[in-house]
Amino acid sequence: MAKDWYKEAVIYQIWPRSFKDGNGDGIGDLEGVLEKLDYIKSLGVTAIWFSPLYPSPQADYGYDIADYKNICPEYGDLELFKKVLDGAHERGMKVIMDLVVNHTSDEHPWFKESLKSKDNPYHDYYIWRRGKGKRPPNNWLSMFEGGAWEYNKGLDEYYLHVFAKKQPDLNMDNPKVREEVKSIMDFWLSMGVDGFREDVITFISKQDGLPNGFPLPIATGIEHYKHGPHLLEYLTEFRKDTLEKHDCFMVGESPLTGAKDALELTSGKDKVLDMLISFDHMQADCFMTDTVAVPFSLNRMRKAFDTWQEKLYGKAWNALYLENHDHPRIISRYGNEKFRKESGKMLATMCYMQCGTPFIYQGQEIGMVNNNLSSLSEFKDVVTFNNEKLFKKFGFSEEQYLKIANKTSRENARTPVQWDSSAYGGFSTTEPWFSVNPNYTEINVEEAEKDPDSILNYYRKLLKVRQNSELFLYGAFKDLLPKDEKIYCYERTLGTEKALIICSFSDTMCTFRTPGDYDLEKGELLLCNYPDAPAKAHICALRPYEARVYYYPKEK
Repeated sequence: MAKDWYKEAVIYQIWPRSFKDGNGDGIGDLEGVLEKLDYIKSLGVTAIWFSPLYPSPQADYGYDIADYKNICPEYGDLELFKKVLDGAHERGMKVIMDLVVNHTSDEHPWFKESLKSKDNPYHDYYIWRRGKGKRPPNNWLSMFEGGAWEYNKGLDEYYLHVFAKKQPDLNMDNPKVREEVKSIMDFWLSMGVDGFREDVITFISKQDGLPNGFPLPIATGIEHYKHGPHLLEYLTEFRKDTLEKHDCFMVGESPLTGAKDALELTSGKDKVLDMLISFDHMQADCFMTDTVAVPFSLNRMRKAFDTWQEKLYGKAWNALYLENHDHPRIISRYGNEKFRKESGKMLATMCYMQCGTPFIYQGQEIGMVNNNLSSLSEFKDVVTFNNEKLFKKFGFSEEQYLKIANKTSRENARTPVQWDSSAYGGFSTTEPWFSVNPNYTEINVEEAEKDPDSILNYYRKLLKVRQNSELFLYGAFKDLLPKDEKIYCYERTLGTEKALIICSFSDTMCTFRTPGDYDLEKGELLLCNYPDAPAKAHICALRPYEARVYYYPKEK
């Protein structure tokens, strides 16, 4: 298997608004990031991925970009960004930017120009269409808020927005738009940025003629743009014309994309992306979207992980993640807040001992959990508000929807990072833009640093074990108990080296029988998420959410 730096990387995602406030205005910023670079490095991180730092009206908190070649004044400026970039590089960490080119903000100069007339050159930067009588051009629904078309009376046309109405979709079929994208990439790569995470990149090509879609509660029409007819062509153009001139890394975000599509985009000498972020394993407690909750199923989660591990191995590369800015906190979802330490460590072991590049989201490493707000008025996100309207149509009361939002909203991942037990969790010296989880007095970085058994210190140990082993970096994966309803147990193999990874998803003691010819007595215990030594019998009892990693060295 070919080696590359991104395959051996550990990537830490910063959602800048909630990471650390360095200037005391209640909003996270680049000064705060600069202050915490040594902390990030101490985790074993080798690259930072920034969610959008660009100027934005914040309708979707930075994913609605008003200027691709600048820094949002709330976060700093280009000079400060360069300090952070240089500081990261001095510490041996690379920097990856979020690239959002499926859409812009409606406050971007291009869109403002497109509104002036149908003859304006920028009008064709976006997807404008005449309506069908008094109806939109087709029946597509947006991901975020109602219909996917917004009417402009002055032009007597509709523009397409697959996401919020303040996020008009770019017309990637226009060669001038693709040249703009290449110019944006070159701007940041020439500055020294090491790559991009490309937001919903598989949505950029729409089906010719924009036909009606199959009726769904949300995202009607997605079959006509989630892997459009010119996707491979346009990504190839970006790679050959711009990206290949730089030693850079490209990871694509791709909702509703399976392993087969991933292989097309990320394998072979003509690959257009280095890896793809899959959502499949995040469907183990929901239907289609996090908001439609169902009971957690270990088998659904396992099947997703197994499929991507087995189908990509030796052909492409996996992105391993459990949390990001678009999902609730993982301990509150797949773990157990009553067993916060144990389940937080177990989930990290389960995910990051697999083959692929770990992505860690801010606060995940200290075991932050969901935040229960007392009123819908405390929420901030356009998705939460749209879902509220949707649930009300189905007869849900405000009180009922509040419970749903507290459990499933992506805003759970966007509360400020809890640094210490001082006011506002040490995030800021003034009231933050969004409420801090009240548990910050117990769950914070300062407390975790002092506790040898903390989730934070376990992450450091786990990542060190992983990074120091060719086996864990490049070894093959095999699920050893593919039907077990409580235990996820798999092996990693490389040559004659082996490792056995055991992860309990039970909140009670459960019986574990060693699979195959594995002998726990002969294995070296590299990791365990409990401080005291576990039993090594062939048949033993696993404690609630217990995780173990055994290593079997090369045969002499």
